[in-house]
Amino acid sequence: MDRADNAAGTVGRVDAPADPNARAAAVAVDQDARRLAAQATDDPDPGVRAVAIAALVRVAPRRVSAPVWRRVARDGDARVRRRAAEIAPKLGRDATCGVLLDLLADGDAWVAEAAAYAIGEQPRPTHAAVTALSIAATAHPDPLVRESAVAALGALGVPETLPAVLAACDDKPAIRRRAVLALAAFEGDSVEARLRVALGDNDWQVRQAAEDLLAVTPEE
Repeated sequence: MDRADNAAGTVGRVDAPADPNARAAAVAVDQDARRLAAQATDDPDPGVRAVAIAALVRVAPRRVSAPVWRRVARDGDARVRRRAAEIAPKLGRDATCGVLLDLLADGDAWVAEAAAYAIGEQPRPTHAAVTALSIAATAHPDPLVRESAVAALGALGVPETLPAVLAACDDKPAIRRRAVLALAAFEGDSVEARLRVALGDNDWQVRQAAEDLLAVTPEE
């Protein structure tokens, strides 16, 4: 049975409202893991599927929600994939880095942005995931994704990623601010030197972040 046939059967039940908005509202407060799992993968409306996977992760044990999450992360609608990325941190290591890497490479920037954040929240990210974050932090075409990737590198604090964070200090203002804050996770002369350069940045928030990390006043 394909999604359309399965979904038609689901919507046709007495307890499944035909209107997608009403269905999403019902899903949001549902406590039945089996029903939520079915709607997360088979409901014809992407908005309902997105609400359902979030509700499932909230109410169900990981052994139930993680396999469904992996399927939802490959949904054909970007809104659903983005929700899968957003809730990944709640699954811990059950949100596998392999799936998150696919989401980081997603053609939708909002999906990739959420995936970058999720990788930064991983308890023990793989080397491949950390490498992908470093590349995204400096080379992703969307600044939103670069910003999220830099923040994730700061959250992880892997020493080998310092060059990527330093490079991001020369990006757009919002990314420079994230990069300066991320430097708090690293040590070394190059870190202090880059923070002192940031004291003269033309963006006041970048300067403020550097001042806070160096514990100096603007006059110093």
